[in-house]
Amino acid sequence: MKIAIVEDDINMRKSLEFFFSDYKDLEIISFKNPKDALKSLDDSFELVITDINMPQMDGIKFLTQLNGKYEAIVITGNATLNTAIESMRLGVKDFFQKPFEPQDLLNAIYRTKKILEFNKEFEKVNKNTQVTPSKKTFDKEKLFKSSSPKLEEVKNLALKVAPTDASVLLLGASGVGKEVFARFIHENSKRSNAPFVALNMAAIPEHLLESELFGYEKGAFTDAINSKPGLFEIAQGGSVFLDEIGEMPMALQAKLLRALQEKEIIRLGSAKPIKIDVRFISATNANIQEKITNKEFREDLFFRLQTVPIKIPPLKERIEEILPLAYVHINEICMNYGFKQKSLSKEAEDKILNYTWPGNIRELLSVVERACILSDGEIIMPKDLCLDEREKGLFN
Repeated sequence: MKIAIVEDDINMRKSLEFFFSDYKDLEIISFKNPKDALKSLDDSFELVITDINMPQMDGIKFLTQLNGKYEAIVITGNATLNTAIESMRLGVKDFFQKPFEPQDLLNAIYRTKKILEFNKEFEKVNKNTQVTPSKKTFDKEKLFKSSSPKLEEVKNLALKVAPTDASVLLLGASGVGKEVFARFIHENSKRSNAPFVALNMAAIPEHLLESELFGYEKGAFTDAINSKPGLFEIAQGGSVFLDEIGEMPMALQAKLLRALQEKEIIRLGSAKPIKIDVRFISATNANIQEKITNKEFREDLFFRLQTVPIKIPPLKERIEEILPLAYVHINEICMNYGFKQKSLSKEAEDKILNYTWPGNIRELLSVVERACILSDGEIIMPKDLCLDEREKGLFN
């Protein structure tokens, strides 16, 4: 996949080039400004990653000139509601505000890559028909390919609730794939062409969380040099995913409850309500009932969030999909790292099936990636998995 990065900040440009250099299936060409990019972009490019605030030409004008020819991702340090809305109008599906985690950007790139690959395959098979490939078909058929009856039951429930605007609470242990399910619900909803905005409550310091969610006005606090929209505003028309909702401070829970009930928020430093149109999806691995008993979580908020609760079973209860998941990831790792294709020995397969996977899918993917790197040949042996050390608590 050939990708153009258009970024005037040389440090950001070089950092992204370095991060992506490990991924052999991604060809990165960077440009310091949109004008240089426009001179060089051709049909060999599939994706453009662009900043918004740049000299000579801003990112919005640049995207307008591209006229939807390429898939696009926006990265910016000065997000405003207007730029977010305008970007989405121009077909941008992913919008990252600096600073961001490079891994999150990488995940967005691979989502785009898979959609493009599917569309090409679809067009090839149906070149003599009038059928147009739809993103929903891709999501339903490609995102969850499972032989697990338990996961199939959960997937069907997610598909049933997806077309509605009901608030969904995803329950399950860490690593079971709650964010994947949240995206699945969004992509199969009537809001699928609008933003999907995710925030992990546990990852943001408490004193910053309110401004991230609700935004702020210029002068609201010492460092508020400019006004900034919150995530609820950026997600207008789409879905907000609040991960680890059980870690949300009590002081903010009342404001979130108001947002759910009144469909409006108030920025820090403002008294003016702003109407919002978003679908709420949240997730937790905590015992919310226990937190309610301990006065750490509001019961009224809990009932608002869990109009439809969906419990995702742990991986140890989905044994049928463990090896298929492992092999899918092995194939991706070998492709990304330029390795010869690898496979698991029968003993390694047995080892994987007999392990309890307390870290669920996240742990499985980590173990498989490490095994691909450590194995000497094309066959992954039990020792490469390091599962004995994990069981003894020596290797986490």
